[in-house]
Amino acid sequence: MTLELGLMLAGMLGIGFLAQWLAWRVKLPAILFLLLAGIVLGPLTGMLEPDKLLGDLLFPIVSLSVALILFEGSLSLRFHELPDIGHVVRGLVSYGAIVALLMLAAAAHYVAGLSWEISLLFGALTCVTGPTVIAPMLRTVRPNSRIANVLRWEGIVIDPLGALFAVLAYEAIVSHRQGHTIGVFLFTVICGAALGALAAWGLGTLLRRQLIPEYLQNYGALAAVLLAFSISNAIAHESGLLAVTIMGIALGNMRHVHIDDILDFKEHLTTLLVSTLFILLAARLQWPSLSMLWAGFVVFLIAQLIVRPVTVFVASLGSSLTWRERALIAWVAPRGIVAASVSALFALRLSKLDNMSGADALVPLVFILIIGTVVLQSATSRTLGMWLKVVEPEPRGVLVFGSDRVARVLAKALADAGFRVVIADDQWNNVRIARMEGLSTFYGNPASHYAERNLDLSGIGHLLAMSTHSERNSLVSVHYRQEFGHSKVFLLRNLSDEESAGRAATAEATVATALISDAMTHGKLDELLQQGWRTKSTKITATFGWSHFVAQYGGQTMPLFGVDEKGDLRIASASRPVEPKAGWTVITLVPPVEAVAAADDAV
Repeated sequence: MTLELGLMLAGMLGIGFLAQWLAWRVKLPAILFLLLAGIVLGPLTGMLEPDKLLGDLLFPIVSLSVALILFEGSLSLRFHELPDIGHVVRGLVSYGAIVALLMLAAAAHYVAGLSWEISLLFGALTCVTGPTVIAPMLRTVRPNSRIANVLRWEGIVIDPLGALFAVLAYEAIVSHRQGHTIGVFLFTVICGAALGALAAWGLGTLLRRQLIPEYLQNYGALAAVLLAFSISNAIAHESGLLAVTIMGIALGNMRHVHIDDILDFKEHLTTLLVSTLFILLAARLQWPSLSMLWAGFVVFLIAQLIVRPVTVFVASLGSSLTWRERALIAWVAPRGIVAASVSALFALRLSKLDNMSGADALVPLVFILIIGTVVLQSATSRTLGMWLKVVEPEPRGVLVFGSDRVARVLAKALADAGFRVVIADDQWNNVRIARMEGLSTFYGNPASHYAERNLDLSGIGHLLAMSTHSERNSLVSVHYRQEFGHSKVFLLRNLSDEESAGRAATAEATVATALISDAMTHGKLDELLQQGWRTKSTKITATFGWSHFVAQYGGQTMPLFGVDEKGDLRIASASRPVEPKAGWTVITLVPPVEAVAAADDAV
């Protein structure tokens, strides 16, 4: 049974959204649900037949979509960050990736019977992980910071590099099959690289000189990417993917070019493209034979149990990682967007070449590996990490949204008490001051796609939304309620009930618990700090109780946080004020000495 074009396209958008939403709810990579949805719509039920539905438009749609996905992924590679990623990550994304490529190619050749050309392409496609699949898994597994940093940086760096590997391998295969000389291959590579660099320079120059109005920048970037891809293909056949990959890397590393808005736009566009593209690609699959399923399963086992451990062993030689940490890193390597999208495009193109046997097996093998790694590792990594004793305990750290003086004072008090605190904001001047004060920071919107890939939440289990923007506080609070739970998300009001006539306060109350009290606002707290109020951390004992503390510092003393005997953080809120007990450490906001003395004199 087939459906009309309009209804089918609208249905794919709806199913793609549901798959993304389900992935968000259960904290698993969205690619798993998208591929399963496509398999159900295509091979299982026959409701979706992409070749009949789109006809001659299928190939250009897939090609342009993959070009945008590769461009967006390559924008994230920052050369200035490479020296700081550590010995293990450098090994994993360089010689470790080559080892993985060769071993995976050998597995595909000897187990699945693919030619060496297709096998090498399979190895290039599947030797990489990616931030879109790693980030949800890290939040579920919660490994220690050393493991989390290795896996997160590996995904960020190897995603664009893996695309480059795969494109170069594909160019070599096409040149060889079409009888081209090495000179033609080099011309294709040079043409793609040169056009990509030229397009990046042109777009970057226009952006740096502000010759494109802000509302047209996203449109201009989209047009530039697609034009670079198409022009490069027209000049040198099959060089377009290399052009957009180089363009993204070059543009992402240009100085004084503001691309944050473009990156946000591309991330949203990529989410839309991935959601529909993967359903289409999975629906095109022919139900594999039992022999192909068996070969794919064996290749998956080899990748999981042999290739990844060997790669990690080679890359981590001489590092300070313990064997337990290496073991968990060796277990976690889910494949993602680059492998799925590029393999499908290459299979479409290779099928048009003469005497290109085995191209039809490329996509099933890649998809089996993706589904196998995501399902197995998502289900077992947390348990394995607990057995190895390399996962974080119950997260007690705090993510603070906001970076002005109010946010910095409370963040510093928590950091001094021994909690991991990260200040996140996109106000650079305040973030810079926080860094100078020794606080860990993240420059950017903590609810963005960029934060999902780059914000390290290891050990973080609470959110304090304390920025001066009420709407953004609410958005960030809603975003992290699913991550931390409603009871661990707190919001410092910007307006009291009287100031807002109840409207803003009611809206804020629906998304998060009010920090400190319903009456306390950001403005009031800032005013108290200007008057000389300060934070103070005190140990409450049987001989020096809370009443003694209040008597010494005045009845206006305001409890902010409590740390109980187990080290758990208690945050003062409208629904649950802090009531310090013996054995607790209490963090309070106390008035200046003059105010205490004046209050005593008044009594």
